[in-house]
Parts: sequence; structure tokens; C-alpha cells
Amino acid sequence: MTKLKHIKNLLIGGPSTGKSTVLEALSDRGHWCFPEISREVTLEARQLGIEHLFLDEPLKFSEMLLKGRIKQFEEAKTLNTKQVFIDRGIPDVTAYMNHFNEEYPSEFEEANRTYRYDNVFLFPIWNDIYTRDNERFEDLELARNLQDALIKTYQDLDYKLIEVPKSRIYERIEFILNTIQE
Repeated sequence: MTKLKHIKNLLIGGPSTGKSTVLEALSDRGHWCFPEISREVTLEARQLGIEHLFLDEPLKFSEMLLKGRIKQFEEAKTLNTKQVFIDRGIPDVTAYMNHFNEEYPSEFEEANRTYRYDNVFLFPIWNDIYTRDNERFEDLELARNLQDALIKTYQDLDYKLIEVPKSRIYERIEFILNTIQE
């Protein structure tokens, strides 16, 4: 029996660029998808009385994210499917930490080198769809700066970023699916 090669397709971009919406639509079409876990971590911290875990304890928040994203990566390898879609990746953690000039242990960089994605789709900042909510603390300027940090981090790790066009959800999905078919 041949072992199935799992192609890990990563969706990255600044806050409110449409990643989660596209991921949900891909899931609705029957694709295996792993959602962004930062909201889950944030809500869990709020239940413990910590309003903004990333702002109050950035290293703890980042450690929780890293652990969760590694778990997603490992779980993706066990699925009986060829294509897997993941909302935000392991290098996002160091991109954010670097942007905010926060220190972190060497294990973070080791994880970036150990766990590699096959395709990285970059969702550009898009003023028309940007929104803030209870879990998203970033204003549009900060979102742009975080986008720059993400791009630098992934390029420094030798990823080729595939920019997703600013268009309707179904067109973005078709772009992604057509790209991975090539």
C-alpha cells in the first residue's frame, strides 16, 4: 500500500484579509481544513480572566499557538486526503513576536525549519473587507505592518508566496484550487 502524500496548503496574511472565510468555504466544499486557533486561545484566556493574553503575556500566548499549530501539522499527516488547508502557520508565531520585539526560545525557529508547508497562499490587505471585533485588536495600520512581518518571515524561510487576488470568495477558491492542480 502506497503512503498518501499530504500536500499542506497554508493560508497566511494580515488580520481580516479573508483567510477564515475562504477556509470555511473550502471546508463546505468537502476539503480538509484546519481553522485559525488564535481566537480559541484568546477565548480560553478570557475565561481565565485574562482579557488580552497576547498583549499581557505574549510568550505564553505564542507558546500556546505554536503547540496548537504543530498539533495541526502533525494531525494533517494522518488524514486520508491528499490536500489539506491550514489557516495560519507555525512561522506566523515568530513573525508576530519579531514584529513586537518579543524574545522567544530557539525552539520557535527550530519549529519553523522542521515543519514545512508545500504551498503558501498570501491574502493581501484589503481595505474593503477589513473589520475589527472582540478578538481582533489590530487596527488597519497594524494589520499592514503585521502583513509585512509575515511576508519577511516566510521569504526568509525560502517560501514562495502565492498571492491570492482580491476578488469574490468563489473566485479566490477557484484560484487556489487551480493553482494546486498545476
